[in-house]
Amino acid sequence: MWVFLLMMSLLSCPAAASTASPDVKPGCQDKCGDVRVPYPFGIGEQSCAMNRPFFLNCTSGADGHPELFFGRNMPARKISVLEGTVTVGIEAAFDCYNETGNITDIFSQRIRLGSGPFMFSDTRNVFTAIGCDTFAQVTNKDRTYGAACLSICTEYVNMSDGNPCSGSGCCQTSIPKGLKSLNISTFSYNNHANVSDFNPCGFAFLVERSSLKLSDWRLSRKPKYDKDAYTTDVVIEWVVENKTCEQAKANQSAYACGTNANCTDSENQGYRCLCDKGFEGNPYLPDGCQDMDECKGGGKNPCEEGTCENVIGDYKCRCPRGKYGDGKTGCKGVGIITIIAAVGASIFLVVICLLLYMICTKRIKEKNFQENGGKILKNQRVRIFSEAELAKATNNYADDRKLGEGGFGSVYSGVLTDNTVVAVKKSKGVDKAQMNEEFQKEMSIVSQVNHKNVVKLLGLCLETKVPLLVYEFISNGTLSKHIHDKGSRILASWTNRLRVASEAALALDYLHSLADPPVIHGDVKSVNILLDNNSTAKVADFGASVLMSPGQTNILATKIQGTLGYLDPEYLMTGILTVQSDVYSFGVVLVELLTGEMPNSISKSGEKRNVIQHFISALENNHLFKILDFQTADEGEIDEIEAVAELAKGCLNSMGVNRPTMKEVSDELAKLKALHQKSLAQQNSEETDYLLGESSQSFCKNASPPMDQSQTVISLQIENYTNSN
Repeated sequence: MWVFLLMMSLLSCPAAASTASPDVKPGCQDKCGDVRVPYPFGIGEQSCAMNRPFFLNCTSGADGHPELFFGRNMPARKISVLEGTVTVGIEAAFDCYNETGNITDIFSQRIRLGSGPFMFSDTRNVFTAIGCDTFAQVTNKDRTYGAACLSICTEYVNMSDGNPCSGSGCCQTSIPKGLKSLNISTFSYNNHANVSDFNPCGFAFLVERSSLKLSDWRLSRKPKYDKDAYTTDVVIEWVVENKTCEQAKANQSAYACGTNANCTDSENQGYRCLCDKGFEGNPYLPDGCQDMDECKGGGKNPCEEGTCENVIGDYKCRCPRGKYGDGKTGCKGVGIITIIAAVGASIFLVVICLLLYMICTKRIKEKNFQENGGKILKNQRVRIFSEAELAKATNNYADDRKLGEGGFGSVYSGVLTDNTVVAVKKSKGVDKAQMNEEFQKEMSIVSQVNHKNVVKLLGLCLETKVPLLVYEFISNGTLSKHIHDKGSRILASWTNRLRVASEAALALDYLHSLADPPVIHGDVKSVNILLDNNSTAKVADFGASVLMSPGQTNILATKIQGTLGYLDPEYLMTGILTVQSDVYSFGVVLVELLTGEMPNSISKSGEKRNVIQHFISALENNHLFKILDFQTADEGEIDEIEAVAELAKGCLNSMGVNRPTMKEVSDELAKLKALHQKSLAQQNSEETDYLLGESSQSFCKNASPPMDQSQTVISLQIENYTNSN
């Protein structure tokens, strides 16, 4: 028995020694040192390689260790059949200088890949230079391509792996596709004279991006003249042949792909081979692609569900008993107990989540309510809305409900459950720290402002992070719209323009004189004056408004707010906001009502001009009626217009102390409005008397049947009212 076992062991040893690697031709060497050499590459004999360009040399180094060389002087580090690459080591070019600026060492690199199907990878490699006074360039053999980069620094740069190579101590540039030769050299502008104490040498090299470690290239580095001291890994791409797959398949005797392999066209102007799906191995060997056992891959079951069963080129998944379908994507069918348990668990989980959501939402709303001053405001004359109530009213703030948008936020129209139409002002998102007690006090006071010419605040929603403001809905748009929309007839007559101006002035006078505490609006402009269905003026938007304490006449603003063109120039220069700032802004509105032009508008000639200066100049040169935006009816209106123009001029005085107060402006406009109405009534009376006399004479001449006199008067009054409107 012992003799038999010894003989069997002796017979088995040669067999084991001759076992061929699945990556090389039978009888060929598969490794050189630690580097595997798969076919189509080969070593030892040229027949082990596909052709001469793929034959590599394996020689013994000075230390006796075998070393694989690609070409004449490039040590091969790694060969990949799957990626079609060879990783080689290439020495860096360099130049070195001493403290006096004299060159001590210099080396320029020249690499030729020859006419074979090899080229430097443009995607995996990058041209890199290291140094503080280093100009590096790379060209090809024929100098049909060239690139360079410059690296400069005046003090030591820590060459860490996170350095971006931005030009300080390090720079990089790319190479083109299909490059088959390299000429790399370095040059120094100042011979490292200013940096030689910490950077005596400059280096330039091509390197695989993923293998570059800048920490190995500190600026103080010098060449050591050993084979690995300054060698970088460079990726060379290869194809089997410089033909397309279609061209290669036409000549089956030279076609390189084996069984269960397919051809793929490479971007590098040639073709390569890959194993078919479900196979693995070397696609260049006749039977190199073998069935892959997916069921044993890494010990992980590739099936989504079920048991894995290997088949040639694929695998199957058998579903567990009681289920059916393709186990690769899942199996169908479950037991009734599993269904009941799953449904019960899902319902329980949903109920728990809903309860937690409701509790959290309620706590958040309660927290917001308290932080937004709910305890103070709920006792004021203001309605407190819920978040859900306003979301329903505005159709969850739909875009078609948006009325406008400003710096504070957006305004949406909404309809409450009692059919009241409201305007909801929703913030864009203000810093929570700004929602302090001062804001809460302001809201409580604004909610008590009650004037027919001020947009009324109906209520608040305090459940949101930033409170929502609910105002009465003003349906006829802004004064600005009716001034500048030539199709609007509301402001066609002087009567309506004077009335709107008087009503707006009355509202501002109320805010300055009668509100408790007084309010400076801070953003008076035609856009913030609204007109309701009866064309009554309503002052709106208190986003820039401030409150004045008793006896206070001005406020030092933390930041300038308002709209350019309407802003008081004194406020702009000093940052001090006063009631006279509103007077100036209202003066601009009066000019806009008279001329129909916005501040800083474009003239008909296309030139940008200052409307205020143009207005004052026209008034002083008796050209006022050339710039009016409407037709005057009689001399009485002309006098009124001139009076309003002079009033606007007074409001626009550059010094606030020289401007009239808002009360004086309001009283003057009210007086002009009363005189205008009296004049209209007198004209209507005279026209009625004239028409009655004419009607009586006609009746006598025509001898028509008598008409009741009261009916005639009523008829004429109706006609006169219709004509005047």
